[in-house]
Amino acid sequence: MKPHRIAIFASGSGTNAEEILAYFQYHPSIEVKVLLSNNPQAQALQRAERFKVKALTFNKAQFRDTYEVLAWLKDEKVTHIVLAGFMWLVPDYLIHAYPGKIINIHPALLPKFGGKGMYGKFVHEAVKAAGEVETGITIHEVNEHYDEGNIVFQATCGIEAVDSVETIAQKVQKLEHIHYPKVIEQWILQR
Repeated sequence: MKPHRIAIFASGSGTNAEEILAYFQYHPSIEVKVLLSNNPQAQALQRAERFKVKALTFNKAQFRDTYEVLAWLKDEKVTHIVLAGFMWLVPDYLIHAYPGKIINIHPALLPKFGGKGMYGKFVHEAVKAAGEVETGITIHEVNEHYDEGNIVFQATCGIEAVDSVETIAQKVQKLEHIHYPKVIEQWILQR
């Protein structure tokens, strides 16, 4: 058994989850043990199954009102949690069970354009509306508040005046795929 075991939490298509699954598939000391989703229709679930990684779903009550999700993580001997397009606020009990061991990626340069409701296209629309000349990604540890944990890594990309919201999203997603798996690896191994 490898010493570092990741659980990925994802709510949507799972492109970042797939990059993480591929990156750690043959890693000597880190493995993805389980992918969990609050959305039974999430493509991320099928991506996990293609990598032969257990995929589980849960509802709001299981996540917020019970310790069922925590029990699943303990059963899989998970050491670190990676949020990859996961839309719910992580409850206190999980943060206390994994102090400093939960990481998230945000599609903007925090502290700008963060907080509740700032995800996906809403972030890119806000960046465009603000007339920003650059955007990027922020990889940060998770605490009790949306997008306020310690920043681990940031990368930037330029924005042209002619860039659409979709173009901005594509630039940011490219940064996510390049950097997130490597930053997760360094974050885990350097502790």
